[in-house]
Amino acid sequence: MLAEADGTVPHGSESSMRTSSINNNINPDSSILISKMDKVVIPFSPQVPCAEDGQRMWWAFLASSMVTFFGGLFIILLWRTLKYLWTVCCHCNIKNKEAQKVNNPANNQAADRTAKGPDEKEEAAASEVGWMTSVKDWAGVMISAQTLTGRVLVVLVFALSIGALGIYFIDSSDPIESCPNFYNDFTLQIDMAFNVFFLLYFGLRFIAASDKLWFWLEVNSVVDFFTVPPVFVSVYLNRSWLGLRFLRALRLIQFSEILQFLNILKTSNSIKLVNLCSIFISTWLTAAGFIHLVENSGDPWEDFKNSQTLSYWECVYLLMVTMSTVGYGDVYAKTTLGRLFMVFFILGGLAMFASYVPEIIELIGNRKKYGGTYSAVNGRKHIVVCGHITLESVSNFLKDFLHKDRDDVNVEIVFLHNISPNLELEALFKRHFTQVEFYQGSVLNPHDLARVKIESADACLILANKYCADPDAEDASNIMRVISIKNYHPKIRIITQMLQYHNKAHLLNIPSWNWKEGDDAICLAELKAGFIAQSCLAQGLSTMLANLFSMRSFIEIEEDTWQKYYLEGVANEMYTEYLSSAFVGLSFPTVCELCYVKLKLLLIAIEFKSEQRESSILINPGNHVKLQDGTLGFFIASDAKEVKRAFFYCKACHDDITDPKRIKKCGCKRPKMSVYKRMKLACCFDCGRSERDCSCMSGSVHSNMDTLQRAYPLSSVSVHDCATTLRAFEDEHPSTLSPKKKQRNGGMRNSPNCSPKMMRHDPLLIPGNEQIENMDMNVKRYDSTGMFHWCPSKDIEKVILTRSEASMTVLSGHVVVCIFGDVTSALVGLRNLVMPLRASNFHFHELKPIVFVGSLDYLRREWETLHNFPKVSILPGTPLSRADLRAVNINLCDMCVILSANQNNIEDASLQDKECILASLNIKSMQFDDSIGVLQANSQGFTPPGMDRSSPDSSPVHGFVRQASVTTGSNIPIITELVNDSNVQFLDQDDDDDPDTELYLTQPFACGTAFAVSVLDSLMSATYFNDNILTLIRTLVTGGATPELEGLLAEENALRGGYSTPQTLANRDRCRVAQLALYDGPFADLGDGGCYGDLFCKALKTYNMLCFGIYRLRDAHLSTPSQCTKRYVITNPPYEFELVPTDLIFCLMQFDHNAGQSRTSLSHSSHSSHSSSKKSSSVHSVPPSNRQNRSSKTREARDKQKYVHFHVLSLEKKWFTDEPENAYPRNIQIKPMSTHMANQVNQYKSTSSLIPPIREVEDEC
Repeated sequence: MLAEADGTVPHGSESSMRTSSINNNINPDSSILISKMDKVVIPFSPQVPCAEDGQRMWWAFLASSMVTFFGGLFIILLWRTLKYLWTVCCHCNIKNKEAQKVNNPANNQAADRTAKGPDEKEEAAASEVGWMTSVKDWAGVMISAQTLTGRVLVVLVFALSIGALGIYFIDSSDPIESCPNFYNDFTLQIDMAFNVFFLLYFGLRFIAASDKLWFWLEVNSVVDFFTVPPVFVSVYLNRSWLGLRFLRALRLIQFSEILQFLNILKTSNSIKLVNLCSIFISTWLTAAGFIHLVENSGDPWEDFKNSQTLSYWECVYLLMVTMSTVGYGDVYAKTTLGRLFMVFFILGGLAMFASYVPEIIELIGNRKKYGGTYSAVNGRKHIVVCGHITLESVSNFLKDFLHKDRDDVNVEIVFLHNISPNLELEALFKRHFTQVEFYQGSVLNPHDLARVKIESADACLILANKYCADPDAEDASNIMRVISIKNYHPKIRIITQMLQYHNKAHLLNIPSWNWKEGDDAICLAELKAGFIAQSCLAQGLSTMLANLFSMRSFIEIEEDTWQKYYLEGVANEMYTEYLSSAFVGLSFPTVCELCYVKLKLLLIAIEFKSEQRESSILINPGNHVKLQDGTLGFFIASDAKEVKRAFFYCKACHDDITDPKRIKKCGCKRPKMSVYKRMKLACCFDCGRSERDCSCMSGSVHSNMDTLQRAYPLSSVSVHDCATTLRAFEDEHPSTLSPKKKQRNGGMRNSPNCSPKMMRHDPLLIPGNEQIENMDMNVKRYDSTGMFHWCPSKDIEKVILTRSEASMTVLSGHVVVCIFGDVTSALVGLRNLVMPLRASNFHFHELKPIVFVGSLDYLRREWETLHNFPKVSILPGTPLSRADLRAVNINLCDMCVILSANQNNIEDASLQDKECILASLNIKSMQFDDSIGVLQANSQGFTPPGMDRSSPDSSPVHGFVRQASVTTGSNIPIITELVNDSNVQFLDQDDDDDPDTELYLTQPFACGTAFAVSVLDSLMSATYFNDNILTLIRTLVTGGATPELEGLLAEENALRGGYSTPQTLANRDRCRVAQLALYDGPFADLGDGGCYGDLFCKALKTYNMLCFGIYRLRDAHLSTPSQCTKRYVITNPPYEFELVPTDLIFCLMQFDHNAGQSRTSLSHSSHSSHSSSKKSSSVHSVPPSNRQNRSSKTREARDKQKYVHFHVLSLEKKWFTDEPENAYPRNIQIKPMSTHMANQVNQYKSTSSLIPPIREVEDEC
């Protein structure tokens, strides 16, 4: 074939002359002429001169590749064959020589001499092999991706291959065979340079290959065979053939490997996706290149006459419609080679298209919607929340965390969970999109932790699944999350929820876990049991405390109902704020009264720094503690803005302001007052006089002020009382905290030990206490920390009571714990329930006996943690048995607690609480005969510190007559644990609670008869904003658990007894919660129409008792009398709140050091029968009709007790043998019955056994 060049016509072809004639005469467009030619198929560019013969040279390019491939293959096979034959021959020679050596032993010496030659040859061969091995190792290192050089080389080869493919795309627009000039064609020069590099890389690969034959047949080697040699041939022949250069597209298969080398692909899904896409695209482009070659060239046996002009991209289009089986028919193959290729390609291409494309789409569609990376905003903190992320847990958390009562929450919440949210949870995130983001991942994966910027997060909160079937497994999961997060960033602050108390010890094993830096573990079992235990001491306290640390909005009700007063108290929360310098030097009761009267704030505790610079939280410490500079106060208020008054208060500017809302930041500089001035103001405030009229500060004291001021710094002087000696505590460095620390934590991290290092009174110095305390020093009566009562471990068989033995025991004023559980049930942690009831700030005679009613198999598992507590008994049975309940005198108990360990084993949420609900309804439906009322103990409140119990008139609660006898089970104080909040509707049959009503709005919760663990969710956000809140809550509800005690329990899993020392006895000097009755005593005048504020001030000034709520009868607001005995909680009433005689007041009372002494002296006095029959339970008011019969009933009770005491010595078994013989008497008498009285009880029980076992009845009210 001839081509036209510079207007000349080459010789030797008629068709060429015809073409030249047409071009000269008609001169049409050259492309049109070429398409109409019969014999000219592939035109040549007229700019590049070709050989005059016009012969095709495609075979030369193809032959170079085929000769290279098959020639190398032949050489490799020939080498292997020769090597095999040489090995076989050498092996036969060696065998023959060995046989000759065995047959001719005389020639051994000659054989040895001749054997030296082969040894030398083997050494030479070994040295030669070592040299080849070193070269092979060097080549392997050069092409391996394990080294930096290898990775750079591999990436460079791939990049150059893609570059060569790009050059092919450019050249595909030119004819298949052309005659370019190498020195003028830039793309040919670049392609030549690329292929030289490929040739060198091929040599390295060949040297490094261990199996040369398999290397020769690899895809990459075949690509090099058919792409590299044609380039050198094109330079030699000065012409180019597009040929098989499209095979460079097969290099795309290695794209995923390259990305892995660069550490870009890390997940299996991403690697799989790139693999599928690269294989699909490389196959597609390679097949399109082959169709482009054969269709533009034609069939060789047809003399290339059946060709058609197709661009490369049209071939790509053709292959796609062919693979997808669409086949529009606009483009199709005309050549035989092209059609034959399409036949086989459809089989493989269709299978690949049908399998690869859906999988690729699935992988792309399954890409994490929430798989991005968090972008931190400057000036805005963020926290990471992980763990159990569900609609319920997230909604409860956000509702409390983002509550409007919180002061400007400028924190973004980032949720991290490995499961994508459902539609409801996704809608919740969208409603809070300005402050909430969700990312899919796991905290166990460091990559996901980096995505959420855990290193810059303010804290990480871990939520637990409270409803899981295996609490230990859930705790283990959360502990692993803590380990992963701390391993990634040890300084991050972590707040985690734990289900079981004993699992908290595992957190102490994490080296970077440090509670001083803000790390906290909120143990739900510990706090739940503590709340319930406090309700045993003061019924309704669990509801009040739960409402205090939960953020509730104020709901206004116009009607005069119990809900109105209850919701007014619900709106109160617990806050912290630094106290103004105006309070420095004042005693705590003085500041507390000032805050309540003037600022309308209730101060319940402060952060105290002792002389040793140890910081602790003191709850209602009393007069001995004076406020320092920078003291942190714990307040009960309705919102954070109100608490700011305590910080802004200035005596000079706000002394005459009556409206607390006007107390705002003033402009005065507030100069520091002198020591004398501050002491003068403190004294005047205590005396209630003006500064001018007060004469407490004598002249002698004033004259010594200069000496005192020089001896002690300004902020260290504190005044005890007006008439006592002045005392100073040195404080070298007043606390100064940054605003950031103030905003988040509200103070420095405190030890959860509420006991100060100094004592209000030394028990050893109290007259009459020497014998008692000496006995304490010789006998282990408290644990090693001095926080709890302790006794030597007892075998469970010694505390088991049979039904008949329990019936013969007069149990009264005790706590009955009804527990459902079996061998397979998860442990609920009964130790956390018993510990608050055995706190050392109770005297031994004030401890309420505890009787467990439940499965003995389950209680045996719990007994290991209970055997060191005194006054604990077990009645094997079931709480659904009325005989067992009557045996433990449930109608005479101070509290009945209903727990279940089987709640989380049921999938149906409505049935999770079935056992507790049935037991509660069973008890409420029971009926009791009043004839046994003579055996029950009398109701007793408490005596404030310093009051003599022998003088009833001086006691704040005197006239302890018998409570009204319980004749129906609905009057028995009960608290029921619930798992599902909606099940609270089944506890009371007379309430009108809607099933959709929130738990805190229901009547059982408001009355303190129901408690659900869900109310503890609010502690997560409360702890984040102020880590001291959790310390305060744990101090109040656990009875004084400290990190020291937790460390001991982690080591031994049991309390360790310790001898009484001044240090451990000082730990008893701490507040406890009690209830104050208003019907009788020194506060009786305020009980009938008095103001709550007057009661608050009187109790605080007279007895250092801090009142903080009311437990009122539900129908007290009605004008008509009601028989309903239900009460509800009112938190922090206002000053003008009117009191009624039946109210019970929640208060924080001081530890009474004289209680033990007075009990001992009173036991031998004429009032012994009266005092010994009192209960230490919550107070019950006495009807007027009972007051006149006090003496007769007291005499009757005394006669009964004398008769019972006569038979005590004759009994072989003594109940509660853990009490020392010489201990002072208890309030609650638990003695065996006489035969006559036992017969009366049994006769009563036999008549009452006709009551159906379980029936639902409505309360009388």
